[in-house]
Amino acid sequence: MSSSLSRRTLLGAGLLAGVAPGGRSLARPHPVSLRGSAWPDQVPLGPARRFDFERLKRMARDLAARPYAPPPAPDAERTAHFSYDAFGAVSYRPEATLWPSPGLARAVRFYPLGAPAPRPVAMHIVQGDQAREILYTPSLFREPADKPLEALGAHAGFGGFRVLNAKDETDWLSFLGASYFRCADPFNQYGLSARGLAINTARTGHEEFPAFRAFWIEGDPTGPLTVYALLDGPSVVGAYRLAHARGPQGLVQTITVALRFRAAVDQLGLAPLTSMYWYNANDRTPRDDWRPQIHDSDGLSIWTGAGERLWRPLRDPPRDQVQLSLFPDRGPRGFGLMQRERHATAYQDDLDRYELRPSAWVEPIGDWGPGAVSLVELPSDTEAEDNIDVFWTPAAPVRAGQDLAYAYRLHWTDEEPGPVNVARTLATRTGPADTITAIAPPGGRRFVIDFQGAPLDALTSADGVTPQVRTSRGRLLGVTVTRGEGLWRLRFDLEAPLGAPIDLRASLTRDGAPLTETWAARTFS
Repeated sequence: MSSSLSRRTLLGAGLLAGVAPGGRSLARPHPVSLRGSAWPDQVPLGPARRFDFERLKRMARDLAARPYAPPPAPDAERTAHFSYDAFGAVSYRPEATLWPSPGLARAVRFYPLGAPAPRPVAMHIVQGDQAREILYTPSLFREPADKPLEALGAHAGFGGFRVLNAKDETDWLSFLGASYFRCADPFNQYGLSARGLAINTARTGHEEFPAFRAFWIEGDPTGPLTVYALLDGPSVVGAYRLAHARGPQGLVQTITVALRFRAAVDQLGLAPLTSMYWYNANDRTPRDDWRPQIHDSDGLSIWTGAGERLWRPLRDPPRDQVQLSLFPDRGPRGFGLMQRERHATAYQDDLDRYELRPSAWVEPIGDWGPGAVSLVELPSDTEAEDNIDVFWTPAAPVRAGQDLAYAYRLHWTDEEPGPVNVARTLATRTGPADTITAIAPPGGRRFVIDFQGAPLDALTSADGVTPQVRTSRGRLLGVTVTRGEGLWRLRFDLEAPLGAPIDLRASLTRDGAPLTETWAARTFS
């Protein structure tokens, strides 16, 4: 992928796939009774057909046996003219809301096609063991006087859907474009996104974007919201089941996946997350912006299979340098892109509210075996670019005809879920080494890392807290640790010749036992 091409640009560039509803009659059928309940009559529906997850998996296997063919879509030139502004000017009619449910946060509204989603996706509703397709008609939408939807045709199709909060005003869940989806929990603020699958993300010019071709939305308002999806791309077809449970800590999606590969894949990314990092207070120079930091996520957190906690501060790499960092592991307990800076004064942005952006944490279900957490950092020139990707890459190669099944919980949350028995990285700061002191190397870099939390809180400087610092190349000087007001500060200088990126690791220990998570950073000499 070109380093100047953003995720949002990709979504607008037509690198998506969907299912066209086809040329069926749009006449509204009579409601059909099923197990004592009625199908909703706010939208036109197709005939009822048997449906469950096993049928969806068989559908995926049958589709994988055929060569990939991009599904039909409206004329690309017309869709390209349906800009982001035009897309935003079109709204779904409130009276056509599916399952309006004040107080239940279950109402569904649909997106039209447009720049964020130029290819249609088939939509279905599920009741019991039957499903019916929602038949597209432009009359479901309100549009401005120039009628951009009308230009796409009567059978253009839907671009995605969203689920509304309790008052049916704002939404908390959205599926729109390729295999992207995101949640606004726990702060009612969107930020980073998840994807169904990542393929060849760090392979320049060769990234593949498999897309959700169809959705099935469970219609039982008394049970958990469940969404089924069919993924399709040149190399893979997949069946997805996403069950949703909301709580005070945010949303937990339990995601079950069954994949069949049409072709071998060089780099497979499971449970991928996509975010934006431009700069923070540590590396803002030479950004010309009045805000001290701008990012949807500020670090990658990993809980390894061996129980080690890692923290990797994100970076916007130098121009034209796509950075791939691998964290080998076996049976990871979890990983995620986190937004740890929660103070509004750190951003000084009362409109975009970056302090409220959610974090996302992947909790594997079962043993995922050997592989690596992969972090891709793309150079960015603006906050509009999603330039960070994180996913799990299995160690075993992916072959044509192979099946792969796995499951995980995706937490949209404030902090990493589960027990954390070490202190966390509070802040990372770096700058030129202090050349006034004799120990500072000319041209060297100084690193200052603050740690905070149990089990550091009860310790003093006399309790044997020991710094551990390693570098992949260069020389470390002046490694010291001090206790401050409510935190512990690790400081060191790095002297290294110009060349490749440098990987650093640092932590605090006592009697050989870790007191903090491992700070694992990459810098450029």
